[in-house]
Amino acid sequence: STMIMVIYKPFSEPRIHRALPTGLDELEIYRQEVVSGIHDHWIGSHGWSYSYHDRLFNYEIKSGHLNQVAAAIDNLADCPYTRRAQAITWVPELDARHHEPPCLQRIWLRILNDPEEGLMLNMNTHWRSRDAYKAAFMNIFALTDLQRAAAEEISKKIGKPVKVGRYTDISDSYHIYGSYFDQFKGFLETLEKKTFEQRTYTSSFAEPLFEEARAKLNTENKK
Repeated sequence: STMIMVIYKPFSEPRIHRALPTGLDELEIYRQEVVSGIHDHWIGSHGWSYSYHDRLFNYEIKSGHLNQVAAAIDNLADCPYTRRAQAITWVPELDARHHEPPCLQRIWLRILNDPEEGLMLNMNTHWRSRDAYKAAFMNIFALTDLQRAAAEEISKKIGKPVKVGRYTDISDSYHIYGSYFDQFKGFLETLEKKTFEQRTYTSSFAEPLFEEARAKLNTENKK
């Protein structure tokens, strides 16, 4: 089914749900893959044909490569109300017939002036296909951090505070897979038995494990 999710305060706590498809350390690694491109050198190996970071920050064009995120940030710094600040991942000549094209299609950014909060950077993301159970949360965790980074960069450029605003997530096909249906059924049963606090982690709780992931990445980079 098609799914639209709106998160009005992406960084309110608790921010992390416990039903992760992987560990908290891997969540931090994934965040860095999307925001910082730490594993872009894996493209062409490790089963990777692309990365979201490479498509957003290093999009191939006739004259070379384009950092679409930087261009969007510059557009917003020059004209905060612009509706042209976006970045795409789809490369027709590569993806139209590829067996595993990007799920994320586009991000769109817009600054609005809230009477109480001031300048707020809103983000919309559009996805062609989405694993609701094993991918969506990790995607949202990483993309909202990219939203945060963009807000900070715009703030530096214009010399005014820009806060993280609303995040809207649009999936054309939001689904689960039969291969893990029993596991998902167990997840739904857990939702009924546990309190909200028992089903979530705060960022401060996760930080030690995030730090372990960073140390692991530092070791990896030195090899």
